[in-house]
Amino acid sequence: MWKYLQKISKNLTVAIPVMMVAGFLAGVTTDMGWIKSLIIPFTFLMVYPMMVTLKIRKVFEGGDSKAQVLTQFINFGIVPFAAFGIGMFFFSETPYMALGLLLAGLVPTSGMTISWTGFARGNMSAAVKMTVIGLVAGSLLTPLYVEALMGASIAIDMAAVGRQIFFIVFLPMVLGFSTRLLLMRKYGQQEFQRNIGPKFPALSTLGVLGIVFVALALKARTIAAQPELLLGILAPLILLYVFNFALSTFMGKALLPRGDAIALVYGSVMRNLSIALAIAMNAFGPQGADAALVIALAYIIQVQSAAWYVKLTDKVFGPEAPVEEPAGA
Repeated sequence: MWKYLQKISKNLTVAIPVMMVAGFLAGVTTDMGWIKSLIIPFTFLMVYPMMVTLKIRKVFEGGDSKAQVLTQFINFGIVPFAAFGIGMFFFSETPYMALGLLLAGLVPTSGMTISWTGFARGNMSAAVKMTVIGLVAGSLLTPLYVEALMGASIAIDMAAVGRQIFFIVFLPMVLGFSTRLLLMRKYGQQEFQRNIGPKFPALSTLGVLGIVFVALALKARTIAAQPELLLGILAPLILLYVFNFALSTFMGKALLPRGDAIALVYGSVMRNLSIALAIAMNAFGPQGADAALVIALAYIIQVQSAAWYVKLTDKVFGPEAPVEEPAGA
């Protein structure tokens, strides 16, 4: 079972579109209103396993402060406002879709930030710190950004958003950290890192695929009636990701060494779409399905673009410097 789950995790570029199509077909052919009851279980399955493998202590290690500051400046000083502007331009008549684009640009970094940084041979330690800092800061700031930027367009229950973030992020974080400590105490750090910890991200993938299925099933009949809707959503998403990649690449190349620059790109472009999707589905009632559809489509753009960026890394930043052999080796 674990081998199949890990294989799916490594092939999200295929698995997510397949699940979207399955959700669409299910929603068109049958009444899927009952599936809303699965949102909370899928949300927990999506977020909790990710928290078990999160190395919170890495935040307190030094050595890459400039990269950390630049990353969070992009994450909270630029990208949310770009997402808001693009969203209001393209979705002026459908504010909940604009909300979806904003949420997709609000919660930075996920476990994939670390994975893609590793694939591109960037600074993994910096990526771990960016993930933890971005996740905590993004969760705390999301209600404030949503209220400040979207409050004039949609009714926002700040208490509801705050409650959802508590249950979606902070409660799983505490439970995940506690699980990590218990497992390491029982099996030892080496056994946990080698054989136990790597199994948890695969469980998280099941949650992601489940939520994507639900989001498409709930919006299937709307999409069937307005097929041009998908193209109308993909255009602003592509624009947002192109802007984010270009900005992060420019700043990374100009201001940071190669390894830190790669971490900055993935630490600012990879958004935590799982949490954004969970907030959209849980905090905004039936209209949250509009926001969820935008975020579900963002998965396709994000995963595909990250994979292509890995292939282009050496062309963008130059080849990795060879490791010098010690004298007399």
